[in-house]
Amino acid sequence: MLPHLQLQLEEAALRRLHKAKQADAPKAVALGPEMIQFFKQGVQKRQTKFAGISDCWSRLVPEMINQHCCLESFHRGTLTVIVDTASHLYELKQLLLAGLQKQLLTACRSAGLRKIALKRGAWYDGDEKYSKLRFQ
Repeated sequence: MLPHLQLQLEEAALRRLHKAKQADAPKAVALGPEMIQFFKQGVQKRQTKFAGISDCWSRLVPEMINQHCCLESFHRGTLTVIVDTASHLYELKQLLLAGLQKQLLTACRSAGLRKIALKRGAWYDGDEKYSKLRFQ
């Protein structure tokens, strides 16, 4: 066989091998639109309601009690509040029973607030060594 023809056959065989071993890259779906949709449905809607409730809470709850509280979540009309000590939890319960709860529910009606649940617990600011919630 001619050397020139032999070289062409070897090159063709190498091209076939190279093509067979190449895997097509999977078509990636754009992540941007999915993230925007998630943000609008999952974060922004809840954040706007929670921000309004947070503003009402900080206006109506006395500062001395508010310093010992953390608004944990707002789900299905229930605002969950963490209070760091038993004595502050008792004081806040008494304030809520004395009419503060009615004021908060009225002020936050447009946000969908229907109930306030209190829990005893502790939280840590970002400056602390452990920045997470810890329940006692």
